Amino acid sequence: MSGRFGLSLRRPPPARAHDPILPLVDVAFFLLVFALLAGRMDATAPFEVEPPRSALGAPLPQGGATVSVAADGALALDGAPAGREAIVGALGGARFVRVNADAGAPVGAFLPLVAALEAAGAAEVALVVTPP
Repeated sequence: MSGRFGLSLRRPPPARAHDPILPLVDVAFFLLVFALLAGRMDATAPFEVEPPRSALGAPLPQGGATVSVAADGALALDGAPAGREAIVGALGGARFVRVNADAGAPVGAFLPLVAALEAAGAAEVALVVTPP
């Protein structure tokens, strides 16, 4: 109804109640971002590894397995200590294997491992290096 002066006497529609799930979505998103920033997504070795420095190299693809080689020649597969035979047995036929060898590791500690992985059918084996 309109009065003489153009005023509406109808009630306005009720205000929509806030959706109670929206704050939960905000909290879940915050926790996801925090986890991505605080945690590492790749496997870390059970020992310290400082990759060699090289001006040559290309970015490594995501995924695949990581074999770590310590300066004393100790080996680890995806963060767990492992022997050479176990690594070759687990990764034979793998699509991509990254070798994260310490700069002080002798080449004889990981070169035979790379050859054994390739002989077992690993499609691509790459050595991790750090740019200078």
